[in-house]
Amino acid sequence: MCHTGWLWHIADMKQSSITQPMLESPEAPDSVAALSAELIAVLVAVTDGEPRVLTLHQAAALPSGPFAATDRSLQASLRAWVERQTGHPLGYVEQLYTFADRDRTGAADGSCAGPVIGISYLGLTREARVSGYETSWQGWYRYFPWEDQRTGPDVTRTALTAGLHAWAEDAADKTERASRRQRVVLTFGTAQAGTEAWNEELVLQRYELLFEAGLVPEAGRPANDALAGTGMLHDHRRILATAIARLRAKIKYRPVVFELVPDDFTLLQLQRVFEAVAGRLLHKQNFRRLVEQQGLVEETGALATATGGRPAKLYRFKRSVLQERAISGTKLPLSRSR
Repeated sequence: MCHTGWLWHIADMKQSSITQPMLESPEAPDSVAALSAELIAVLVAVTDGEPRVLTLHQAAALPSGPFAATDRSLQASLRAWVERQTGHPLGYVEQLYTFADRDRTGAADGSCAGPVIGISYLGLTREARVSGYETSWQGWYRYFPWEDQRTGPDVTRTALTAGLHAWAEDAADKTERASRRQRVVLTFGTAQAGTEAWNEELVLQRYELLFEAGLVPEAGRPANDALAGTGMLHDHRRILATAIARLRAKIKYRPVVFELVPDDFTLLQLQRVFEAVAGRLLHKQNFRRLVEQQGLVEETGALATATGGRPAKLYRFKRSVLQERAISGTKLPLSRSR
């Protein structure tokens, strides 16, 4: 069951500590509704060059559960029930975002009624067997097919932008039409003046625009429409979009990908992980130069023999990187568009 009957000071909530709940006063006005707190986990792995996310309920929801008042912290509660639900222990976890929209009600498991605050977490791990009922790993591009730009703009993105332009032209007045057109260009990087401006971090903005235009299942589009991606229960696809955007931004300035690669890896394996998360191809030589300049890795002295070609050197992250030393000014060396 969800933990109910509390008022939360959301603005004071910190990643490493939990805001003390305050019992609702008997004199509280009737307009103040008791809130339920739901914790949602976005657990990400990269397997065979593909970013994957752990799901429940036939791939329609993210792991979620209540905050137990007896737990020491939000993270402790999250770790406990995620492991119970999926059989998968959590490694690196950080608080993502608190979703407290006025119309956010219910929970994925149906245990909450009334207003529900969703406190989401991003976890990075390596894919392992899961044991929970209807628990499975799914490629995150199943939910956001337009976000995978590793082979350049594809028919999915082209078809969606065509739908967005039609939606823009359907606006009631000239000012609104101009505003919609601009949002389509800015979020989907539509060709303008011979250039492309795809920003891989605008995952949430693209999803929100598609939702507003009625082009995703959650907004009424047929669920079997492959162009719109697979829908999820409640606002879980919105939460997943937020997590993807956070991770895409984070890999540019903090060395968090060590959670997603084996202990020993080749530079090509490391590049493929970056590309999988970013949804963009990276320039091979510039990527290797960047890794060397930032002092991220060191050679192990061993060679990988199962590369299908000449044996490649194996590397590992330096100890300082494993302690999450901040890397400032790192930018992904993108490959030129094909």
